Amino acid sequence: MSNRPGVFSRIASVIEAISEWSGRIVAWLVLVLVLITAWDVSMRYLFQSGSIRLQELQWHLFALMFLLGAAYTLKHDGHVRVDVLLRNPRIGPRGRALVDLLGTIFFLIPFCVLVIKGSLPFVENSWRFDEASPDPGGLPHRYLLKAAIPIGFALLLLQGIALIVRSAQILRGTRSADQEAGQ
Repeated sequence: MSNRPGVFSRIASVIEAISEWSGRIVAWLVLVLVLITAWDVSMRYLFQSGSIRLQELQWHLFALMFLLGAAYTLKHDGHVRVDVLLRNPRIGPRGRALVDLLGTIFFLIPFCVLVIKGSLPFVENSWRFDEASPDPGGLPHRYLLKAAIPIGFALLLLQGIALIVRSAQILRGTRSADQEAGQ
C-alpha cells in the first residue's frame, strides 16, 4: 500500500480546509455578535435608545453562525447523530465509520440537496424583489441573508462528502481511527 494520498483523500482534505475556513469565519461572527449585543443592550438600558437595525443584525449574524458553522461542526464530530450506536464501545471504529457512511449517504446528503434545491426559488425571489426588512428602520438587502441558506447547506454537503471519503478509508483500512481523531 502506498503512503501517497489518493485523489479522494486530497479532495477530502480540500473540503475539510474549506470547513475549517468557514469555522474561522463563524468564530469572528460570534465576537461581532457579542459586541453588537453588548452595545445594543447598553444603549437600551442605559440610554433608552433601541435600534431595530441592531436587533435584526443580531438575528442575521446568529443565522449566519448556524448556516456557515454546520460544516465545521460536522467535521469536528459536534453534530447530534445516532449516538446510541456511535457511543457504544462494542461498535468500534469500523462500525462507527459504517454508521457515518450510511447516515451521510442516506440522510445527510439527500437532506442537503432537498434544502438547497428548495431554497433556490426562495432566494431568487428575494433577489428579484430586492427584499428588505418589513420593519421601519430595519435592514435592507434581506436577500443576502437568504442566499446564505443554500451556501450553508452546500458547505454541509461538501463536508458530508469528505465524511464519506474518510469513513470509506477507515472501512478499507487505508485510514486509522487515530488519524480520523487527529483529522
